[in-house]
Amino acid sequence: MAEDWAADVKKYASNAADKAIAGIVRYCGIALQKRDSSLVSFSDKTEVARVRDNFLKKKLGLTNPDAELDQAIASVADKMKGDRTKNRVTVYYLLAEHYGKLSAFS
Repeated sequence: MAEDWAADVKKYASNAADKAIAGIVRYCGIALQKRDSSLVSFSDKTEVARVRDNFLKKKLGLTNPDAELDQAIASVADKMKGDRTKNRVTVYYLLAEHYGKLSAFS
């Protein structure tokens, strides 16, 4: 699946760091090979919990309360609401940027 992840991220973060984007693409790995798993469905509670638990808590090491993390996810969802496809790389980039954790991928 050929996708320009950087172009999608830069629709929302014009000064996005290419190294951080590449790091997130590496982190997502095999999930980006299938269309369904390369997207985030904000209306699916299980998917939101997966983003919160696996990405925000495990990968970024955040210990904030679930409600606060869910609010950050909802904020990204709101920012991307005009886009029919919510690419996982873009969602993760915006969340990492929100928490000042882009260095984890550079």
